[in-house]
Amino acid sequence: MNYLSVENISKTYGIRTLFEDVSFGISRGQKIALVARNGTGKSTILNVLAGLDVPDTGNIVWNKDVRVGMLSQEHGLDDSISILDNLFSGSNAMLTAIREYELALKEGTSPEDFQHACDAMDRENAWDYEAQSKQILGKLGIHDLEQKIEVLSGGQKRRIALARVLIEDPEFLLLDEPTNHLDLDMIEWLEEYLAQSNRTILMITHDRYFLEVICDEILELDNEQLYRYKGNYSYFLEKKAEREEVEYASRDKARNLMRRELEWMRSTPKARSTKSKYREEQYSKVEANATVRLEEDQMKLEINIQRLGSKIIEFHKVKKAYGDIKILKGLDYIFKTNERVALAGRNGTGKTTILNLITGKEQPDAGKVVIGETVAFGYFSQEGLTIKPGQRVLEVVREIADVIPLKNGKKITAEQMLERFLFSRYAQRDLVEKLSGGEKKRLHLCCVLMSNPNVLILDEPTNDLDVFTLAILEDYLLQFPGVLIIVSHDRFLMDKLCDHILALDGNGNMKDITGNYTTWRSEQASIARAERKGAQEKKIAHEKPKQAVEKTKMSFKEKYEFDQLEKDIPTLTKQKEILAEKLNSGEVVDHEELMKISQELGDISESLDEKEMRWLELSEYL
Repeated sequence: MNYLSVENISKTYGIRTLFEDVSFGISRGQKIALVARNGTGKSTILNVLAGLDVPDTGNIVWNKDVRVGMLSQEHGLDDSISILDNLFSGSNAMLTAIREYELALKEGTSPEDFQHACDAMDRENAWDYEAQSKQILGKLGIHDLEQKIEVLSGGQKRRIALARVLIEDPEFLLLDEPTNHLDLDMIEWLEEYLAQSNRTILMITHDRYFLEVICDEILELDNEQLYRYKGNYSYFLEKKAEREEVEYASRDKARNLMRRELEWMRSTPKARSTKSKYREEQYSKVEANATVRLEEDQMKLEINIQRLGSKIIEFHKVKKAYGDIKILKGLDYIFKTNERVALAGRNGTGKTTILNLITGKEQPDAGKVVIGETVAFGYFSQEGLTIKPGQRVLEVVREIADVIPLKNGKKITAEQMLERFLFSRYAQRDLVEKLSGGEKKRLHLCCVLMSNPNVLILDEPTNDLDVFTLAILEDYLLQFPGVLIIVSHDRFLMDKLCDHILALDGNGNMKDITGNYTTWRSEQASIARAERKGAQEKKIAHEKPKQAVEKTKMSFKEKYEFDQLEKDIPTLTKQKEILAEKLNSGEVVDHEELMKISQELGDISESLDEKEMRWLELSEYL
């Protein structure tokens, strides 16, 4: 079933054309990513599809029976009301029942009011929906539903906006950078949640693992043309390279032909054949093909770091806390030459605090942080640049320096530096506030690197950057000869750049783990499985005898849990059979895919064992 048809849409701002004559269609069940360079109109296309903007030309036709939900760059929440009211603000009876039930769970609710709320949930068959909503909220770290939106951080608001669009459960999802402001656990849960759902999705994301696992098709907007690739991100990269190779060969062939035609065009009229008019027309076509510009401007990052001594950054018994929240409990750590490390941990465990301690923005409660005399920091922060109202791109760079020194005594002007970061002379006169999110990130990166730092600190550098700019940045960082400290939720970036992980547990402890992100997450998963198994065994050993003596029947909530288990167990059993058959078929040969299937099979088996055990416990009281 066709859900969306887009025909020849175009959008221009002033003299700048974002896209022209773009056409595509999306059918039920497809999961598609839109990729393009920053500033070429990806978010604008999503806004146009959602009706938040209008195209200059063309038509957009939605299937009238399809419910569409969108996560945009702006959260779109009502700051004056609570999280609960924002999440369940719909007017239908089911949402009203869930909102009343959540309010009835508060202390002080009378038994009559609680029973009335439960009756409404029964009447609207809202229990499954409420349970799914609770799962989404829990996985995204949203617990206190009575908080007002106005007191929350930007990242918290972003997560609530994501939760709302998932809870609404539309058939078609438009997602603009859904992984921004999520920690690693949340990203992995969202990846699995979307991959297993039957929703139709069109998304913009810089997370390349996300693209690899979820998407079955890639739309690339390049030179105002749209290209479709039927496959995931790896397939896209392979076919894009093949396409460009063919285009280069075609252009070279046209140039050779143009040289011959040009010689004929310059010959005397007497020497030309009687078909000269036809050849003159053909020459114009050949010239158009031969002069097409295929080479894309590449961001140029030149290494010229200042000399770095043996003493770099040293933590000596550093303690840091905010009230009862312990960030560090006596940390001892010495950063070494050429170190490439990622700080990892859930949101709120203190990653950004450690960066602020290093750069002197904050002071430790006890202990000391020692910085070497030769250290020159380059700090790419989450807050970005501090911009004055009405400030233009060139003015931001000139505030730092008019002339920037390069290697071998060379120098370039501020204008030339900006050109290396893909800001044309015309774009340098643009207001900073008019730039896209990715263009602002690129300007920030330019300002950080123009000081030629030898210790580079990157706090979430990949948010809003396109996948092409990320590839260039990673190539630069691979060659960077100084110390590299990264805080990022980009799993691909950490796997590619970091040789060890400093993992924060949220209780003031930090563990040094040799290896990249994948190594760390595998270790974390093993520990979590062991803890769950131990907790379950302890629960069975201590609680079951007590229940057998004291309980004679199920409570209302246990009856609901029992009904839910009778639905879940057959589903999980079927999933287990499918995965086992796939694993034993011999059709899957990719090592990573086999590991993924094996881990998923183990998780499902463990979950099935727990649910069957719980079903047996509850069935005793029927």
